[in-house]
Amino acid sequence: MMKVLNQKITDDYALYHGDSVEVIQGIPDNSIHYSIYSPPFDSLYTYSNSDRDMGNSAKGEFSKHFKFLAKELHRVIKPGRLMSFHCMNLPTSKARDGYIGIRDFRGELIRVFEEVGFVFHSEVCIWKDPVVAQQRTKALGLLHKQLVKDSAMSRQGIPDYLVTMRKLGENDEPIEGGFDHYAGDLPEPTAKKGDKMDRLNRYSIEVWQRYASPVWMDINPSCTLQYKSAREDEDEKHICPLQLDVIERALQLWTNEGDTVLTPFLGIGSEVYQAVKMNRKGIGIELKESYFKQACRNVEMALQERKQQTLF
Repeated sequence: MMKVLNQKITDDYALYHGDSVEVIQGIPDNSIHYSIYSPPFDSLYTYSNSDRDMGNSAKGEFSKHFKFLAKELHRVIKPGRLMSFHCMNLPTSKARDGYIGIRDFRGELIRVFEEVGFVFHSEVCIWKDPVVAQQRTKALGLLHKQLVKDSAMSRQGIPDYLVTMRKLGENDEPIEGGFDHYAGDLPEPTAKKGDKMDRLNRYSIEVWQRYASPVWMDINPSCTLQYKSAREDEDEKHICPLQLDVIERALQLWTNEGDTVLTPFLGIGSEVYQAVKMNRKGIGIELKESYFKQACRNVEMALQERKQQTLF
């Protein structure tokens, strides 16, 4: 068996190089306060050449493979606590699927998690620029010339989603307190932050009104660990790193300081990086060795940034 090939464990985080379905079996029941991650988008991207990589599942097998992990996630998360996954619906193609359309990948994942015991808690749609998507993918449905030729094949862009599932039961550690900062691509709220006379928590209310929106229009698509760490050309690049603002908001909403945050798809370390930076404990599992090594460097960078914040 593969098990753990390498690991890095400190007081603040634990990173494991191995197959998430196997490694997660070593995590105790009801021990994780929150989980956030981007699962492989079925076979849309090729992350590695490993047979264990869920992104290499044969057609129709992804959900079966993923369900093994979903059961383990339900086991390790504390009762009453939450798990969020980042995803998008998947474009189909004539060559691969026999037709041009959109596959409800988001719905497929929700149904897998409901089957293992989670309940559908909430979701937010994350806006993406359709012009950028058209330039990057050359999707037929986003081309203006297709609109002119026959708009029956024209469509809207495909957004991202952050979908949150809840494990049934009572949460014995309430997530208390309002917001003391805003994460996003808009100006700070107009209410004065830290005003001790603000008994109505106006600043926190303004932040909450933005976060409570079912569509997040204020996420900077470039605010990713890949961009932030400014790595050299030869360093490993992740195909679709989750924006740090999205992770930060989720941690503000659904965790306390000191909570343990898990990602079974560590990638280059975005979720654990942000968790450690925000005084949470992070656990990450990554199958690809080059991603694992880069994640170790990035999470150490988060510790240094946290120390600098404390100093100043």
